[in-house]
Amino acid sequence: MTTDASAGQGAQRRGPAARAGGPAMGGGGPFGGTSFREAVATFRESSRDRSLLRRVTRLFRPYRKDVAVVAFLIVLTAGLGVVNPLLTQVLFDRALFVRNGPNLRLLYEVAGLMILVPVVSSGLGVWQNYLTNRVGQFVMRDLRSKLYAHLQSLSLRFFTATRTGEIQSRLANDVGGLQSVITDTASSVLSNTVVLISTLIAMLVLSWQLTIVSLFMLPVFVWITGRVGRVRRRISGDTQIALAEMSAITGETLSVSGMLLAKVFGRQASEAARYEVQNQRLVGLQIRQQLVGRSFFAVVSTFFSITPVLVYVLAGIELSRGSGGISAGTIVAFTTLQTRMFQPIGQLLQTSTEVSGSLALFSRVFGYLDLVPDIVEAPDALDLPPASVQGAIDLRSVWFSYTESEAVTGDVRTDPPEHWALRELSLHIRPGQLAAIVGPSGAGKTTISYLIPRLYEATRGEVCLDGNDVRSLSFATLSNAIGMVTQETYLFHASIRDNIAYVRPDATDDEVEAAARAAFIHDRIVEFDEGYATVVGERGYRLSGGEKQRLAIARVLLKDPRVLVLDEATSALDTVSERTVQAALEPLMNGRTTIAIAHRLSTVRSADVIFAVDHGRVVESGTHEELLRARGLYSELYEQQFGGGLIEARCRDGMRLADGRTILTAAEPAPAQPPRAA
Repeated sequence: MTTDASAGQGAQRRGPAARAGGPAMGGGGPFGGTSFREAVATFRESSRDRSLLRRVTRLFRPYRKDVAVVAFLIVLTAGLGVVNPLLTQVLFDRALFVRNGPNLRLLYEVAGLMILVPVVSSGLGVWQNYLTNRVGQFVMRDLRSKLYAHLQSLSLRFFTATRTGEIQSRLANDVGGLQSVITDTASSVLSNTVVLISTLIAMLVLSWQLTIVSLFMLPVFVWITGRVGRVRRRISGDTQIALAEMSAITGETLSVSGMLLAKVFGRQASEAARYEVQNQRLVGLQIRQQLVGRSFFAVVSTFFSITPVLVYVLAGIELSRGSGGISAGTIVAFTTLQTRMFQPIGQLLQTSTEVSGSLALFSRVFGYLDLVPDIVEAPDALDLPPASVQGAIDLRSVWFSYTESEAVTGDVRTDPPEHWALRELSLHIRPGQLAAIVGPSGAGKTTISYLIPRLYEATRGEVCLDGNDVRSLSFATLSNAIGMVTQETYLFHASIRDNIAYVRPDATDDEVEAAARAAFIHDRIVEFDEGYATVVGERGYRLSGGEKQRLAIARVLLKDPRVLVLDEATSALDTVSERTVQAALEPLMNGRTTIAIAHRLSTVRSADVIFAVDHGRVVESGTHEELLRARGLYSELYEQQFGGGLIEARCRDGMRLADGRTILTAAEPAPAQPPRAA
């Protein structure tokens, strides 16, 4: 079951990112007991991390002026933070504990400065926090928009191979999980680094011996932090995968279709149990994510707490030897600076592990951004005016496979035949013709309907509109020239008007109403209390199948394309709805090129040309009478599907006879199935 970006690997081409491991070698040596392969893997992981961090840094490039101001404020506030501990030394050694008694004038001046410094520092800190959060939120906005826009550019192949919940999880959970890292981490790292450096310099000025005592364990802590960070990153990746799985489960089972299916078949308890299993796994991962390294940081915190005691002991030993180099003011100032230094060290170590964990999220987000769309607009794409499109359709020796794997090389001579949905298929439809495509299930009919508007791209051969390869035309040209009405109509959770006007948001109310009237749906719309403002519900569940289909027809009428593709637009309807929708289709087909994947006798009979498709090839073509005389595949289908002319159309709940009578074969309609490629 596909839950990761790997789901789209067969759908979109990736750049080379394969891991290569060298031959295993013995442990020991300069790597401290790790094998050579592990050392190489660690080096490569570090290189990938540096590359990721460079990409993250580039996200801030549009806001470099604000970032520069933030950096300046951080340096300024960090420098001000060192002032008071140094003033403390002056206060003790020159104002309070002096030979002739306290120097009150100096005491007041130093005290005034010690009050002013934190006031100014706090004001600058507020400004810094505002700018930091502002930049962080803008970067988050840009990342979400960039990811969503990139997903929109991917072809249909990616979305058929990846679950919707997984995609939503990348946008919500993964990008959302980066909120604190993008908003706070960069400024925190810079702030703590500046504080650490400035404090360390001040400590060295006061006493280099005491500074060494304070920092002798720091290299060990840094090494352990790296190990903890790698573990946290792995757990973070597993956690995000579990979140994506839960998003996929909720998206599938809590949709109207999923809930209806569960209730009809009594699967509520099993779905709840499946969710509970994944939920329990997520809890375990999140607990591990929160606790990893906690014991280590407890040791670090303990060490930092007892280090001032070591300073007092060392100072006492020095004073007992008669050394006058350490004064009371120096000890107080040093321990104050020491406390100030340990806080940024602890935060930097903690931030290091958090950044390591966030790199797993960045990898997942950039993993989608690195997917290369397999259908792209040519740099010199032709942009044809809609009025100039005639509507001629040609498929020339087209080969196509839905499979992208090592088994399919793209060589028509060596690849297994079962991998090809279309095999050297050719057909020609003149402008304004009604072309019917018939064939058994799995023959490739729907695949043809996908190739014409370039939802998929032919593996071999050409698909042409008015003699132009669709790969040479702009996306806008294809979108304006070609309209589709499919077996399953998708409606947004929005008003009826918004659903019709989806293809032309600038359409006037009169234009929307005219399209609805032409689709025979206007009278039904005005029966609703709110008319065209009525919200249709999730996937249009407030409407019947026939009503949804007529809304889809109104949508295409408003678009007014030159080429119309009908993919069994009425096959999933009941007999009553089929008759109404068919009446709405009649004006839609007038005056334009129509490619109908037909299941209706009158459509087939009235077609200017019929293409009989089997095993991905056009096996015969001609008019209804010509193909009947040929006694080939079409004749067999005519007998099987249309009863030799007795059956007008097969519907979900029965059939309509050519003489107008209706025969019901099902007591209740079966649940609608999602469309799949033929």
